[in-house]
Amino acid sequence: MVQRRDNVADGAIDLWQRLATELVVIIGEGGFQSLFSRSVQLTSAAFPWIAPIHSRSPIESQLLALKASLAGGEFPDATEASIYLLATFCDVLAGLIGDTLTDSILRSAWGDNVQDVSDKEVLK
Repeated sequence: MVQRRDNVADGAIDLWQRLATELVVIIGEGGFQSLFSRSVQLTSAAFPWIAPIHSRSPIESQLLALKASLAGGEFPDATEASIYLLATFCDVLAGLIGDTLTDSILRSAWGDNVQDVSDKEVLK
C-alpha cells in the first residue's frame, strides 16, 4: 500500500511542479506561493490531515510538505485530497483571471489532454 500512496504523492507533485513553472512566469514566485498556500488552507477544511503551508515558504518546501501529507494519507484519501486541492487551486485562480486563461495555463503546463478542471463539477 505504501507504493500506491507514494505514486499518488509523486504524481501530484509532478503536476504541481509543471503548473508552478508556468505560473511563476506570469504571477511570480510569491503569487504562486500565496495561491498554493490559500488552496491548501481551503482544502485542509475537508482534509484536516493535510499540513498547513506557510505562504512565504519556497515553492520547493511547499511541495515537499504536500508530498509528505499525501504520502502519509490512506490511498483513497490521498487521491481525493490531491484532486480536491488541484480543483480548489484552479477555482481560486479562475476567480482571479477567468476560466479561459486558467484553462490555457493548465494546457501549457499539462498538455492538451487536460479537461476543464476549473469546472465546479470536480468538487461535487
